[in-house]
Amino acid sequence: MLRSRIVLLAATGMTNRMIAQRVDSQDTARKWRRRYCEQGIEGLADAPRPGRPRLYPATVVAEVKALACELPAASRTPLARWTCPELARHAAAVGIVPAPSASTVRRWLTDDALKPWQHRSWIFPRDPHFALKASRVLDLYQRQWEGAPLGQDEYVLSADEKPGVQARMRIHLPLPPGPGRAMRIEGEYHRFGTLAYLAAYDVHQARIMGRCEPTTGIKPFTALVDQVMQSEPFTSARRVFWIVDNGSSHRNWAAAARLSDAYPNAQMVHLPVHASWLNQIEVYCSVIQRKLLTPDDFEDLDELTAQILAFESHYNTTARPFDWKFTRTDLNRLLARIRQHDRHAPQPLAA
Repeated sequence: MLRSRIVLLAATGMTNRMIAQRVDSQDTARKWRRRYCEQGIEGLADAPRPGRPRLYPATVVAEVKALACELPAASRTPLARWTCPELARHAAAVGIVPAPSASTVRRWLTDDALKPWQHRSWIFPRDPHFALKASRVLDLYQRQWEGAPLGQDEYVLSADEKPGVQARMRIHLPLPPGPGRAMRIEGEYHRFGTLAYLAAYDVHQARIMGRCEPTTGIKPFTALVDQVMQSEPFTSARRVFWIVDNGSSHRNWAAAARLSDAYPNAQMVHLPVHASWLNQIEVYCSVIQRKLLTPDDFEDLDELTAQILAFESHYNTTARPFDWKFTRTDLNRLLARIRQHDRHAPQPLAA
């Protein structure tokens, strides 16, 4: 269209400089005006290009991508999802010519902007009070409770357990990194058992308080509560909110009653079922997993315990509160999207 416009403007008597003011390039105006003068209308077509001609026409690429967008069951192929080799074989079987190789299919799918052949797992909220419970937790992160701001003597703790932390010692020492080579870790190891790491995270002060136990359960979690609530500033605090998920160590009203009976200034706040992603302690658990436990090399459970507690002290010296940005507004948007997929079980919005 640009080439035709240049020719039409030239036919009106305009110079190359005047045409360039319309098409933003005097070189472009000069090129296509000259080509038209020398070759006529055929000169506006693309000239033959050097190099290897395209092997696969655009129709073949489109057909392969269309196959990738369909489930294998649609073509009676006994697969849950396509792989590139399977897709290349299927393209040849259905008569797509020339049939691409697996590496070519992989390159086409990687370069495509939309990837409907990929999938991610998710789960519908099944707690009928999901919005209410989640919004209470999000309010606490914003230092709000039942519409009123929290005082300076009120604290918000996020607590959970990390079970099955393994004490594994590599059979051979790691090999140090070298030029163009990462550090190498021995794949074989000796096992020395597992322990459970229980921790409470002060959301607004960025302070972690934890302990290691042989296993999880009501008794180990109670020990964590005692450790935290018998230390300042929580002992003399007006209120201490404990945000927990629905694990067996602190599930339902019975756990909340145990906490309030032992410490009248403590209040347990349960997350909805399948909402551990709203628990900030999970962020800290990912930090300790990445920074201390991967790769692991501990000669026994005592060393593992010492290293975990040492990491706590190290973390507390430089930690800052997490930049938590998920609010009630984001929660309502999420639940609105969910309702579009599950009209049989609509979720109420947070007030």
